[in-house]
Amino acid sequence: MGKGWNWLALLLGVVAVSWGGPLVRFTSAPALTVAAWRMIFSAAVFLPFGIRTWWKKEAPFALLAGIFLAAHFAFWIQSIHLTSIASSVVLVNTNPLFVGLFSWLLGERPKRAFWLGVAMGLAGTILIGLGDFSLSPAALLGDALAVLGALAASGYLLLGRRVRKNMSLPSYVSLVYLSAAVFLGLSACASTPLPPHTDWLWIGLIALVPQILGHTTVNWALGKFPAFAVAVALLGEPVGATLWAFFLFGETLRLGQGVGIGLVLLGILWSLRAERV
Repeated sequence: MGKGWNWLALLLGVVAVSWGGPLVRFTSAPALTVAAWRMIFSAAVFLPFGIRTWWKKEAPFALLAGIFLAAHFAFWIQSIHLTSIASSVVLVNTNPLFVGLFSWLLGERPKRAFWLGVAMGLAGTILIGLGDFSLSPAALLGDALAVLGALAASGYLLLGRRVRKNMSLPSYVSLVYLSAAVFLGLSACASTPLPPHTDWLWIGLIALVPQILGHTTVNWALGKFPAFAVAVALLGEPVGATLWAFFLFGETLRLGQGVGIGLVLLGILWSLRAERV
């Protein structure tokens, strides 16, 4: 597959991931319960494909990546219930800053032009969510949880980049998804292990679209591109999530958010072009 097709696959993965926030809004179960069953369903799909290669030395790092992924979902899904979709998705997608700063641990350093694209993308995400930020205690807690979700997502991407260089995609995602499912499942058992029957359809769609199609494609991309490049591509998630929230829930799409969407797209293109050059 040529580089152009690789970029297209990553783009489609980001579009699939962007459905996570709007679909979560349809659920009524606690955040940990939704996240746990999302990962249980996803792990069950990939378990038969990766179990034969779990003995590899990278396996512990894949399991650790799953714990970071579990923490990311737990923080982020809870934030969705406390603040607006736009605000939550904006803050949880600040991870390119953290990934770029720590990519030197992998021997991968972004070019100077890359950071200009990151700045444009982050400015755009701030504009997307600016009109929805609230100073209420619940919204502030939701915003803080989204930032913690960004930190956890950064660890997940950095570990994924390290492991995917030497481990096949089915092996890697089977370990990551299983680890996340166990971690979240044990946490959910302490409160609400089973969601109401009205949530099963939505949880199934969350597992299928943003997880199996979206995150699996992102994990595939970590074997092709530096972690910071993938993190910047994921800045496209707020664009999709904001548009879906507008069409599904009537959440306001203001002029500033439109400008923000343009800045995000320009920032992504600028950063990835700089990295290709």
